Amino acid sequence: MKKTIWSIVAALTLFAALQAWGWLRDNRIPAFTGQARVFVVDTTSVDGVISQIKAQTGIRFEKSLRKVFERKRVAEYLCEGSYLIEPSHSAVYVARMLNNKWQTPTRLTLGGSLRLKSEIASKIGRQMMLDSAEVHAALEDEVFLRKFGVTPKTVFSLIIPDTYEIWWDESLSSLFSRFTKEYADFWTEERDRKAKELKLSRLQVSILASIVNCESNYVPEYPKIAGVYLTRLKRGMKLQADPTVAFCYDFKLDRILKKHLNVNSPYNTYRKAGLPPGPICCPSKDALDAVLNADMSSGYVFFCASPDFDGTHRFARTYKEHQVNSKAFQRELDKRTKKKNG
Repeated sequence: MKKTIWSIVAALTLFAALQAWGWLRDNRIPAFTGQARVFVVDTTSVDGVISQIKAQTGIRFEKSLRKVFERKRVAEYLCEGSYLIEPSHSAVYVARMLNNKWQTPTRLTLGGSLRLKSEIASKIGRQMMLDSAEVHAALEDEVFLRKFGVTPKTVFSLIIPDTYEIWWDESLSSLFSRFTKEYADFWTEERDRKAKELKLSRLQVSILASIVNCESNYVPEYPKIAGVYLTRLKRGMKLQADPTVAFCYDFKLDRILKKHLNVNSPYNTYRKAGLPPGPICCPSKDALDAVLNADMSSGYVFFCASPDFDGTHRFARTYKEHQVNSKAFQRELDKRTKKKNG
């Protein structure tokens, strides 16, 4: 009799221990060996979620995880979104995360070359749930852009290159609302005051900054380059900015020749006086601030690439000085071209 009682007690104890272990395993014990980012769309299945996790990290108790997902009806309640699974997360927490859309913001990075709408659309499409074709169409949509105070010609001014924390499944309208907010935040009272002193609107600052951006990758020179163009505007000279010509050819030219300077376009600043009708790229904060804090004290009116080919420029006050600099660059360019082809 006593043996029977002890057997029952032992069995109950074992059962209770197993139940306790199961509860701890599912609710408290970390279920993963590392971090994983899971993307869920309307066609994603539970198997798809688990496959994404396994491709990035290990699952300690996969059978138990599947049972938890089944018990929590993840297949039925799975929500679209981007989820960051941490190694400290339990199986139950992840199930609740997926069912209740406890997303982790993703980082949308818009940097590098943003000179073509197709480039912008592609970068957004690779990092968000949005389709790149849909984004590209929006960048050309007069009605859609009107809601954000821009047009297809001026939309580059709205998108300031940066890294944005945003929901992966954000709608197109929400994304552009975010761009609008960041643009408004950039334009502080101090920056507006500086633009007013230069007798430039926000859009005109963006247009000039976009040219500065396309002229050089060497940020320390931006204020000097901006100063050259502002001096030309002040003196009533044409900007004669090569990047505006390149824009007319969708930046496909390897080298701008004299024949290209005659292209009939309002963006060709060799033929048209003043600023072009819109930015030729998405101007960076560095370029925008360079325009607002332009170095005009030196009186430079010309600049050309340095013959050292180090990404810097040589500046000049007179056309005669500029010719000397230009010929030095041309000689070095011809020398390097000949060496490359020889």
